Amino acid sequence: MKEEEEKEKKEKKGKKEMREKDTKKEEKSDKSANKGQCHTVCWLWQRTVEAQLAGDGEEWRGRYISAHCQRPPHLLVHLSFHSIHSPAVHPLFFTMKPEIQIQTTVPTPAATKTKNGDSENGHEKCTFHHDMELDHRPPTREALLPDMARSYRMLLTSLGENPEREGLLKTPERAAKAMLFFTKGYDQRLEDVLNDAVFDEDHDEMVVVKDIEMFSMCEHHLVPFYGKVSIGYLPNKKILGLSKLARIVEIYCRRLQVQERLTKQIAIAVTKAVQPAGVAVVVEAAHMCMVMRGVQKINSKTTTSTMLGVFRDDPKTREEFLNLVKSK
Repeated sequence: MKEEEEKEKKEKKGKKEMREKDTKKEEKSDKSANKGQCHTVCWLWQRTVEAQLAGDGEEWRGRYISAHCQRPPHLLVHLSFHSIHSPAVHPLFFTMKPEIQIQTTVPTPAATKTKNGDSENGHEKCTFHHDMELDHRPPTREALLPDMARSYRMLLTSLGENPEREGLLKTPERAAKAMLFFTKGYDQRLEDVLNDAVFDEDHDEMVVVKDIEMFSMCEHHLVPFYGKVSIGYLPNKKILGLSKLARIVEIYCRRLQVQERLTKQIAIAVTKAVQPAGVAVVVEAAHMCMVMRGVQKINSKTTTSTMLGVFRDDPKTREEFLNLVKSK
């Protein structure tokens, strides 16, 4: 009996030592793999959504995982963090089955500090994650081209086309580059575009720049809408270089957009730039999602406006601006 008890104790002790050893090894692995965790998160999210949409778990594709990610892909990591903080990046999360959403919710890693003092939160080099509140920036847009080109090639195949035929051989790469150009506004910041072109000037009369050409992409159907933007503001001891108004339009129209949001974003950007007494923006555009598909009304145009400050509060000021915009 004593021999059996001693043997049992030795077995328990051996198992405990093995568990402790595995735990230390796992902690060491977790620490070295912290940088790649976000990429794994997004990779697992991509696989989960694809599995649901395809209806077959065997169709999971791991093409988005890169060499810098060392975390074992079987670990369930935090996906709801991405859906809460960046729903625009992961809209399909909300279409997932509740049980899948529950399965994909586990705590995120804490941020650490590098030798040079910069913050590391595991989101570096992640092509999926674009949360502006995080202390990182996405990789260069050129780095996204290979994955985007593969996606376009898959799309052509799904349409029944042969992406290897002469006319389509380079189409995936061309389309990827075009899409990056159409959405280059994501990489531009107001401060960079202004380039110190804000000047002190004792001028308090209305400044209007009208008929600024605008091209954007409808976020609902990924087809263009285009038109003209007119901007007016009442300076408050500061004026803005006239070309910068057109550049502000470019920042926000070169994104996936809806016209209503675009109009407001332009007005807010001008307000941030020069803190005027008021800002007015009017956008008139034709939407290809109404022309090429759906109701197919080729002559329809949509007009949106945003009035801030004096333009909202004073009807005469607003009327003066609208008359200037309408005049030829």
